[in-house]
Amino acid sequence: MAKKTKLPPKLVKYLEEAGIKHEILEHRTVYTALDVAATMRRKLNEIAKSLLVKADQDYYLVLLPADHNLDFEKLKKTIGKARGKKVKALKIPGEKIVENALKAKVLAITAFGKLHKLAVVMERKMEKGKKAIFSAGSANHSIEMAVKDFIRLETPILGSFGVKRKIIKSSKNNMAKKKAKKAKKGCKK
Repeated sequence: MAKKTKLPPKLVKYLEEAGIKHEILEHRTVYTALDVAATMRRKLNEIAKSLLVKADQDYYLVLLPADHNLDFEKLKKTIGKARGKKVKALKIPGEKIVENALKAKVLAITAFGKLHKLAVVMERKMEKGKKAIFSAGSANHSIEMAVKDFIRLETPILGSFGVKRKIIKSSKNNMAKKKAKKAKKGCKK
């Protein structure tokens, strides 16, 4: 059985002191934004996927809808424009580097960059949603709040760097249909 993780008290205090209306959502243990969506029966575009990236020597917390992949070239341009200097190298650091850089476990990364003293870069498409579910730094909790409140609180760099991903739903029924179709073709020969 997966170990339950606690909601970071620092995050609760941060949100309460900011006076931002939010809801703490408790759920089964999950490790990805896709799992959060499946567990909570929410659309992928309602879940904010949080990634830590390193642009040259600086770290940024990047948020995009869970149904989007990161376009590295577009993100380099977004960050470069915001800091007034072209980004030469952009990568997603490994877990050990993340833990050392943030002095926190990978699961302890929230979507709230100010808690980690990081600039937040957010996919502009997220502005269109009224509410979103954000990482709370716990495998068992998430934070739901109005996107406009998140933007007001975190003042993210906004840009277009997400690419809608194609999610193929595989089911036993679809697999059976494909096998039947193949078998039927084989019989005609």
